[in-house]
Amino acid sequence: MSHTVKIRQYEEPLIVEDDETVLEAALDKGLDYPFGCQSGACGSCKSVVLSGEFELGDYQPFVLNDEERAQNMTLACQTFPKSDMEIAYLDPDEPAEHPVLELDCAVESVETGTHDIRVVKLTLPNGAIDFTPGQFMELTFDGLPKRDYSIASQPGDSYLEFHIRLVPGGSVTPFVLDQLGKGDSVKVRGPLGVSYLRAKHRGPILALAGGSGLAPVKSIVDRALALEMQQPIHLYFGVRDEQDLYLEDYFSGLAAAHDNFSFVPVLSDPTGATDRRTGFVHDAVKADFDTLDGNKVYIAGPPIMVDACTHEAIQLGVRQDDFHADPFTTEAERQTS
Repeated sequence: MSHTVKIRQYEEPLIVEDDETVLEAALDKGLDYPFGCQSGACGSCKSVVLSGEFELGDYQPFVLNDEERAQNMTLACQTFPKSDMEIAYLDPDEPAEHPVLELDCAVESVETGTHDIRVVKLTLPNGAIDFTPGQFMELTFDGLPKRDYSIASQPGDSYLEFHIRLVPGGSVTPFVLDQLGKGDSVKVRGPLGVSYLRAKHRGPILALAGGSGLAPVKSIVDRALALEMQQPIHLYFGVRDEQDLYLEDYFSGLAAAHDNFSFVPVLSDPTGATDRRTGFVHDAVKADFDTLDGNKVYIAGPPIMVDACTHEAIQLGVRQDDFHADPFTTEAERQTS
């Protein structure tokens, strides 16, 4: 059974099947509906239901609280229509209004970040493109399913940089780690996503990254420093062990060059003696800050890390519209969520 869903921001209504979400139908039709994780964990697709009945799938409670539910808000990625509906997505603060491009790119280089992360640079066919740091692109390697990867480079660069981490048993990442080479073609679509730098913010910035979640955080930090934003900027990078650290010299160099920037690696499961911070990133933040009120918090990495950091940030006083989460959910996790 199908239902007609009117999205207030668009003239033409959607036809949504009974087992399909509003977001899935919108993206299938090529609509520029804001989204991020597609699994109810980031809040990027938060919307208000103006009329109609629906069922809400699984989601993280901190993303959509009881007060918002009472105001008929929902997450488009978890909204299954049960009647005809009208819905409107919430416009983000400081909207990133960039055209969604479809590009044929070529691999410029593939470098080793860690034992399971590759730093991939793609040459842009017509020079630099515009995006807001923190956004992501949809990449399609030849003959493989499309996947979303966050941009690590800067607007104005002649290339796009991505940090791609191996997903054991995955359909795409084993190819990237073992076979992708210079000159290979890659189809790119974007930019997409709303977990991006809010450049008008004048309060402190706290950036928390886990694993390849360093990619969008790198783009955010680089841009903030390039814009000469003067507030304190703290970056905590959580990994399991020494072998999982990368770009340490790069960020240590930024910290040496900018008095307002600090970089803190945190090892959760070191195999030997270490002088580094140990434990989980959210525990390090809890130990270092009495309050995060007034901070903008950018979080990217595995969903379990994002959940823990988001919970801790809220406990330390971050306002809901001041944290921007980008959980790196795998395709298998999306299919089972």
